[in-house]
Amino acid sequence: MTTPIKPTSWSYAEGFIAEDEVLAAARARAEEVGVVSIGSGGGAALRFLASVLDARAVVEIGTGTGVSGLWLLRGMRSDGVLTTVDIEAEHQRLARQSYTEAGIPPQRARTISGAALEVLPRLTDGHYDLVFCDADKAEYAAYLKEALRLLRPGGVVAFDNALWHDRVADPAQRDEETVSIRELGRTIAEHDGLVSVLLPVGDGLLAAKKVWAPEV
Repeated sequence: MTTPIKPTSWSYAEGFIAEDEVLAAARARAEEVGVVSIGSGGGAALRFLASVLDARAVVEIGTGTGVSGLWLLRGMRSDGVLTTVDIEAEHQRLARQSYTEAGIPPQRARTISGAALEVLPRLTDGHYDLVFCDADKAEYAAYLKEALRLLRPGGVVAFDNALWHDRVADPAQRDEETVSIRELGRTIAEHDGLVSVLLPVGDGLLAAKKVWAPEV
């Protein structure tokens, strides 16, 4: 076993990729409306995943005020389109403001207001390179099911808050959200069609690649 990472090293890793003024402004808007955005370490990981995948089509569940969307868009292809879903239309308005300030062309960010499990079934099967989930934790299992349908072979699904404020690792914690995230992790780790990793960035980022399987 390696020695647990010290707070100073964790902080250094979280801030390894610095956020600019546009991201800082989006994060400030999130705080004003009570939205908890992904941390800078998790955001940098999302940008990295989008870049490695050369992502052209990404789905985001939980728009917030655009913090995670900005990270994703900056990693995607220059012609890539982010489809982002949130039940709060006002949050999406603030997100669009963030995208505009970042110089993102309007056609690159498609915002859809509505409940995720009502919107996702309307999206195209096998069309997306990356699905990022950061919304209702009790619905994470359902998001996984939708993501596996939406992703192309080789695509990646990622979940924020996979450690859920240190509660997932504590078996004594049995609230609905913690149990949902814990069971999601178990499902993904045991899934034959997924290659997974749990990254201890921010509040935990659980990512899994959809393995290509030839048709019988």
